[in-house]
Amino acid sequence: MIATRGLTKRYRGGQLAVDRLDLTVPRGSVFGFLGPNGSGKTTTIRMLLGLIGATDGTVRLLDEPMPDAARRVLPRVGALIEGPALYGFLSGRENLVRFDAADPAADPRTRRARVEEALDRVGLRAAAGKKARAYSLGMKQRLGLAAALLQPRELLVLDEPTNGLDPQGMREIRTLVRELAGDGITVFLSSHLLDEIEQVCTHTAVMNRGALITQGTVAEVTGGSAAARGRLTVLTPDAGDAARVLKEHGVTDLVTDGDTLTGDPPEGTDVADLNTALVRAGIRVRSFGVQRASLEDVFVSLTGEGFDVAG
Repeated sequence: MIATRGLTKRYRGGQLAVDRLDLTVPRGSVFGFLGPNGSGKTTTIRMLLGLIGATDGTVRLLDEPMPDAARRVLPRVGALIEGPALYGFLSGRENLVRFDAADPAADPRTRRARVEEALDRVGLRAAAGKKARAYSLGMKQRLGLAAALLQPRELLVLDEPTNGLDPQGMREIRTLVRELAGDGITVFLSSHLLDEIEQVCTHTAVMNRGALITQGTVAEVTGGSAAARGRLTVLTPDAGDAARVLKEHGVTDLVTDGDTLTGDPPEGTDVADLNTALVRAGIRVRSFGVQRASLEDVFVSLTGEGFDVAG
């Protein structure tokens, strides 16, 4: 659904915002686009949609070249970028009527039904008569998402769609994204909420300082780095002897806290063999396991940067 090759954006003054980006978004995926502020996510999205020009490289959207095919492609794409632009003096419903009327492909005879259905999908039917200027930030996000859903879409591009939402609202948007994916819509989701990406996305990519660090399925990304292999955790009253045995078998970064040891198992080693080695050495093992790394752990290991994972 999205493919970029060598996509580059350099602003006047020499600032490199996006550096030779090769991105592949599979059809039918929910694709999480991750990166700290200033990593180039929004610049990339703007180039994908033809809102700004690339300095170099190519973009294909729905297997069409962009921006050359924008008139054919964009009617099949819904987008919510950096928050919606709304008419504050109009109600939520009236805003959607205006947005729909601006679409030359929209049938005016079915406009009202489309607007009401979009309001229902984002949970705004009860507030549809309120002026948009009285909407909270979260309600404005919902209304922007409703505008993106007025027409059937093959691809939905969302930039921080849960920004400003309370926990219940975030859950509702996650549910909606899953439903859209179930309807066959490919969703490209930019977010700074790592747990959100982990819960709802099938694929992900990590950007840092304009460059693509990694991409793939969420399982591949969380299983593709040293940190992603997870931390070995052993509970034993024989912590000293256990540490010696584990070191001999290649476990690194061992930390002992009372009866608990944690460490990084060596790549390519079956952790069950480590447990066997402990038992054969006469060490009393009360519990043994590997805690799977989260997307947050992988992000920090790849970029060396902290991240606002709680929103």
